[in-house]
This record gives sequence, C-alpha cells and structure tokens, in this order.
Amino acid sequence: RSSDLWWCDALFMGPPAWARMYAATGDPKYIGYLDDEWAKTSTLLYDQQAHLYARDATFVEKKEKNGQKTFWSRGEGWVMAGLARTLEYLPKDDPARATYVRQLQEMAAAVTKIQQPDGLWTAGLLDPAAYNNQPEISGSALMTFGMAWGINNGILDGKTYTPVVTRAWAGMLKHIYADGRLGDIQQTGAAPSTYKPSASYNYGVGGFLLAGSEIYKMSEGKHAKQ
Repeated sequence: RSSDLWWCDALFMGPPAWARMYAATGDPKYIGYLDDEWAKTSTLLYDQQAHLYARDATFVEKKEKNGQKTFWSRGEGWVMAGLARTLEYLPKDDPARATYVRQLQEMAAAVTKIQQPDGLWTAGLLDPAAYNNQPEISGSALMTFGMAWGINNGILDGKTYTPVVTRAWAGMLKHIYADGRLGDIQQTGAAPSTYKPSASYNYGVGGFLLAGSEIYKMSEGKHAKQ
C-alpha cells in the first residue's frame, strides 16, 4: 500500500515522534513502522538526481517557469529537520539509519549549491526569479537547523557546512522587525508562492528557534574541531 506519509511535511510530523516513543518504551514496533513508512515516502518523493523531495506525488513532474523541477523551500526544510529529529533518538544499530544519514548529507549538499547571496533560500528553490528573488525564512530556518544539527552530531563536515550555516543565520537576522517579529515567512500552503515581506507565522519562528538552538551549541564548541 502507499505510505501514510504521502506528503514531505509529514516526515517532520511523524517519524521524530515514533523515534521518541521507541526511546521511551523500548518497543521496536515504533522503529519498524517508522522505517517502513519513511522508505515508502522516500521511494515516491525523493529525487535521486536533485537530492530533494517533491512536496507530494502531484509535484513529481511539476516544473517552474524556467523549466526546472518544483522544489519547495519549506518542504525541504521539514524533511531536513525531520531527519535530524529522527536520528536523535533512532537506535544506532537500526539498519535504516545509514539511509537517513545519507539523505541528510545529500540534501545538505544540494541546498548548499543553491544558497542565495543573502545566505537564504527562496520559496521555489530552483527558480528564485519566479518568486521575486524573495527570501523565505521558514524553509531557510529549518534547513539551517538540519545542517547545524548535522555538524554538531558529526554527520556533516564542519569545515564545509559551518560557513553555510553562518551565512544563513546572518541572513535571517536581517528579517527581524523593530517590534521583534520575524518576517518574510510564507503563509500556510502546500507549494511555493509569493507573500508580503511583513508576513510572519509561528512555524517560521519555530524553525528559527530550532536553528538558533543548534547554532548556540556550535558557538560553544560542541561540534567537531574545524
């Protein structure tokens, strides 16, 4: 049958909770279900060439105005953050662990290649011009969290990715308003779109805080020596 996790966002919603349930109970059924469902979703949505996830099956063949495939910033952020939060509690001897590690490494490399000059990423990753070259903070923050966590846990090379994370954090800090709100966050949706620079939503702030928590650990030297 098809996966219960039929859209990429769900890889942030379900697997981290199941990994934690296993850690709390020791019951292997949670890991078995996690691995089975992730494998189905990955087979359906993970692009082996681009090393990015389609938002759902309807996006597998969808293209941007410039002819590139449609990959949604926040969708990739959900997956990278989901990988980090799942790996945190996944058993070290789980046979699928290497797959999750490899996907985080592949996705980190893919998004690094398309990081914009301001250190951030646009809503549609492969066609920035279609979205006014406007940064999108929720996706940028979640991807930054995934990379920072990977550095702190020895999964991503610090020399390679610390500059990426540093540029992204500096870019995000430029989108905090005088009243303390975080802006340039795309509204609730299921695809890349345009939005007002003043747009501010909780999930973007949450991603920002996740990223900040890992970057703080990096600043304390809790990662591999550079």
